Amino acid sequence: MATALHFVILPCSSSSNPRAALLPGVVPSPTVVSVGRSSFSLPEFSGLKIHTNSNSALASLNSRTSRVFRRGGRIVCEAQETALDVPIVTDTTWQSLVLKATGPVLVEFWAPWCGPCRIIHPVVAELSEEYAGKLKFFKLNTDDSPSIATQYGIRSVPTTMIFINGEKKDAVIGAVPKTTLTASIEKFL
Repeated sequence: MATALHFVILPCSSSSNPRAALLPGVVPSPTVVSVGRSSFSLPEFSGLKIHTNSNSALASLNSRTSRVFRRGGRIVCEAQETALDVPIVTDTTWQSLVLKATGPVLVEFWAPWCGPCRIIHPVVAELSEEYAGKLKFFKLNTDDSPSIATQYGIRSVPTTMIFINGEKKDAVIGAVPKTTLTASIEKFL
């Protein structure tokens, strides 16, 4: 029988370095995480913070040694240069940014509710940096621009398509490894 994880206890120690803090004034040393009767160590890290949705989501078991995080919190990396933004294309900008573009264009079709899309976003962002000047990168939210998705037969997200001179040349469906996207891109450069 499976059980759901309702909270995790994270012992922490105080520090004056708020940038590396898990919570303001709290820095993780090699942390032991207790889940039910099991416990395990997490490696040291920096640049992560836990954001909670409400004050009631964070309760203190012992104000000096541990915190309890209930559902609704999320861990956010605050390190710089970890998330690159790929420009967005919409119904109104599709013609000018993709179809009339000079040179090849890669478009990532995605949706906000799509888990695999979140996996491929950083991969596409890395590729946009690597191929800067050689290939233009855009992402299209299929929920916001369903007519474009329908026009190109998008039945599954994420889907990446490469366009040259406004013509669809290749499509890759799913959250694929970076090497798969690189091989697809290299065919058209």
